[in-house]
Amino acid sequence: MNFTIEGPSTNTSRVCEPILRALPGWFGIESALAEYIEKIDTLPSFLARQEDKVVGFLSLLQHNPFSAEIYVMGVQPDLHHQGVGRALVLQAEAWLRERRVEYLQVKTLGPSHPDAGYAATRAFYTGMGFRPLEELKQIWDEFNPCLVMVKKIADRS
Repeated sequence: MNFTIEGPSTNTSRVCEPILRALPGWFGIESALAEYIEKIDTLPSFLARQEDKVVGFLSLLQHNPFSAEIYVMGVQPDLHHQGVGRALVLQAEAWLRERRVEYLQVKTLGPSHPDAGYAATRAFYTGMGFRPLEELKQIWDEFNPCLVMVKKIADRS
Protein backbone atom coordinates (compact mmCIF):
# COMPACT_ATOMS: atom_id res chain seq x y z
CA MET A 1 0.00 0.00 0.00
CA ASN A 2 1.38 3.42 -0.92
CA PHE A 3 0.97 6.27 1.54
CA THR A 4 3.07 9.15 2.80
CA ILE A 5 3.38 10.68 6.24
CA GLU A 6 3.51 14.46 6.51
CA GLY A 7 3.74 16.90 9.36
CA PRO A 8 3.57 17.81 12.01
CA SER A 9 1.11 20.59 11.42
CA THR A 10 -1.78 22.16 13.33
CA ASN A 11 -5.35 23.04 12.32
CA THR A 12 -5.99 19.55 10.98
CA SER A 13 -9.34 18.72 12.61
CA ARG A 14 -11.17 19.25 9.30
CA VAL A 15 -9.40 16.21 7.78
CA CYS A 16 -9.17 14.20 11.02
CA GLU A 17 -12.83 14.40 12.05
CA PRO A 18 -14.13 12.08 9.27
CA ILE A 19 -11.64 9.42 10.37
CA LEU A 20 -12.74 9.69 14.01
CA ARG A 21 -16.39 9.44 12.97
CA ALA A 22 -15.57 6.29 10.95
CA LEU A 23 -14.38 4.63 14.19
CA PRO A 24 -17.47 4.61 16.47
CA GLY A 25 -16.15 1.61 18.43
CA TRP A 26 -13.36 3.83 19.71
CA PHE A 27 -14.79 7.33 19.37
CA GLY A 28 -18.52 6.84 19.81
CA ILE A 29 -19.19 9.27 22.64
CA GLU A 30 -20.13 12.58 20.99
CA SER A 31 -18.93 14.83 23.82
CA ALA A 32 -15.51 13.13 23.86
CA LEU A 33 -15.36 13.26 20.07
CA ALA A 34 -16.07 17.00 20.09
CA GLU A 35 -13.29 17.48 22.64
CA TYR A 36 -10.81 15.55 20.47
CA ILE A 37 -11.79 17.55 17.39
CA GLU A 38 -11.37 20.88 19.17
CA LYS A 39 -8.00 19.93 20.69
CA ILE A 40 -6.53 18.47 17.47
CA ASP A 41 -6.36 21.95 15.92
CA THR A 42 -3.92 23.09 18.62
CA LEU A 43 -1.68 20.01 18.59
CA PRO A 44 1.14 18.91 16.29
CA SER A 45 -0.43 16.26 14.08
CA PHE A 46 0.97 13.86 11.51
CA LEU A 47 -1.17 12.93 8.54
CA ALA A 48 -1.05 9.74 6.48
CA ARG A 49 -2.03 10.42 2.87
CA GLN A 50 -2.91 8.01 0.14
CA GLU A 51 -2.71 10.10 -2.99
CA ASP A 52 -4.64 13.25 -2.01
CA LYS A 53 -6.82 11.67 0.70
CA VAL A 54 -5.97 11.68 4.42
CA VAL A 55 -6.36 8.08 5.63
CA GLY A 56 -4.87 8.37 9.12
CA PHE A 57 -3.53 10.82 11.66
CA LEU A 58 -1.76 11.06 15.01
CA SER A 59 -1.84 14.09 17.32
CA LEU A 60 0.72 14.65 20.07
CA LEU A 61 0.41 16.41 23.40
CA GLN A 62 3.71 17.35 25.02
CA HIS A 63 3.43 17.45 28.81
CA ASN A 64 6.92 18.73 29.60
CA PRO A 65 10.44 18.64 28.08
CA PHE A 66 10.76 14.95 28.99
CA SER A 67 7.45 13.40 27.97
CA ALA A 68 4.73 13.51 25.37
CA GLU A 69 1.53 11.60 24.73
CA ILE A 70 -0.21 10.20 21.71
CA TYR A 71 -3.31 12.25 22.41
CA VAL A 72 -5.38 10.69 19.64
CA MET A 73 -4.73 8.53 16.60
CA GLY A 74 -7.05 7.15 13.96
CA VAL A 75 -6.77 5.19 10.73
CA GLN A 76 -9.57 4.54 8.24
CA PRO A 77 -11.07 1.16 9.22
CA ASP A 78 -10.50 -0.45 5.81
CA LEU A 79 -6.78 0.34 6.12
CA HIS A 80 -6.18 -1.22 9.53
CA HIS A 81 -3.28 -3.71 9.53
CA GLN A 82 -1.70 -2.03 6.49
CA GLY A 83 1.16 -0.26 8.30
CA VAL A 84 -0.42 3.20 8.49
CA GLY A 85 -0.62 3.35 12.29
CA ARG A 86 2.89 1.96 12.65
CA ALA A 87 4.27 4.59 10.25
CA LEU A 88 2.48 7.39 12.09
CA VAL A 89 3.88 6.30 15.47
CA LEU A 90 7.41 5.89 14.08
CA GLN A 91 7.32 9.36 12.50
CA ALA A 92 6.03 10.92 15.73
CA GLU A 93 8.77 9.16 17.72
CA ALA A 94 11.46 10.41 15.34
CA TRP A 95 10.17 13.98 15.61
CA LEU A 96 10.08 13.79 19.41
CA ARG A 97 13.54 12.23 19.52
CA GLU A 98 14.91 15.24 17.59
CA ARG A 99 13.53 17.36 20.43
CA ARG A 100 15.17 15.10 23.02
CA VAL A 101 11.85 13.95 24.48
CA GLU A 102 12.59 10.79 26.46
CA TYR A 103 9.19 9.17 26.99
CA LEU A 104 6.06 8.70 24.94
CA GLN A 105 2.81 7.58 26.55
CA VAL A 106 -0.61 6.58 25.35
CA LYS A 107 -3.84 6.10 27.26
CA THR A 108 -6.28 3.41 26.21
CA LEU A 109 -9.07 1.32 27.68
CA GLY A 110 -7.60 -1.05 30.26
CA PRO A 111 -7.65 -4.85 30.11
CA SER A 112 -10.09 -5.13 33.04
CA HIS A 113 -12.76 -4.00 30.56
CA PRO A 114 -13.64 -6.84 28.13
CA ASP A 115 -13.58 -5.05 24.76
CA ALA A 116 -12.12 -6.86 21.75
CA GLY A 117 -11.42 -3.64 19.84
CA TYR A 118 -9.37 -2.23 22.68
CA ALA A 119 -7.61 -5.57 23.17
CA ALA A 120 -6.39 -5.13 19.58
CA THR A 121 -5.40 -1.53 20.35
CA ARG A 122 -3.34 -2.67 23.34
CA ALA A 123 -1.73 -5.39 21.20
CA PHE A 124 -0.80 -2.77 18.59
CA TYR A 125 0.89 -0.52 21.15
CA THR A 126 2.63 -3.48 22.80
CA GLY A 127 3.95 -4.46 19.38
CA MET A 128 5.25 -0.91 18.98
CA GLY A 129 7.27 -1.28 22.19
CA PHE A 130 4.91 0.38 24.68
CA ARG A 131 4.59 -1.22 28.09
CA PRO A 132 1.66 -1.03 30.50
CA LEU A 133 2.44 1.26 33.41
CA GLU A 134 -0.80 1.38 35.38
CA GLU A 135 -4.55 0.97 35.02
CA LEU A 136 -6.47 3.82 36.66
CA LYS A 137 -10.19 4.16 37.26
CA GLN A 138 -9.90 7.80 38.37
CA ILE A 139 -9.01 9.27 34.95
CA TRP A 140 -12.17 8.39 33.03
CA ASP A 141 -14.46 6.41 35.36
CA GLU A 142 -14.85 3.01 37.01
CA PHE A 143 -16.58 1.60 33.91
CA ASN A 144 -13.83 2.85 31.59
CA PRO A 145 -10.51 1.97 33.22
CA CYS A 146 -7.62 3.90 31.70
CA LEU A 147 -4.44 1.97 30.94
CA VAL A 148 -1.37 4.20 30.73
CA MET A 149 1.28 2.69 28.45
CA VAL A 150 4.80 4.12 28.11
CA LYS A 151 7.81 3.80 25.85
CA LYS A 152 11.29 5.19 26.24
CA ILE A 153 12.17 6.79 22.91
CA ALA A 154 15.36 8.76 23.62
CA ASP A 155 18.10 9.57 26.10
CA ARG A 156 18.63 13.18 27.12
CA SER A 157 22.41 12.87 27.10
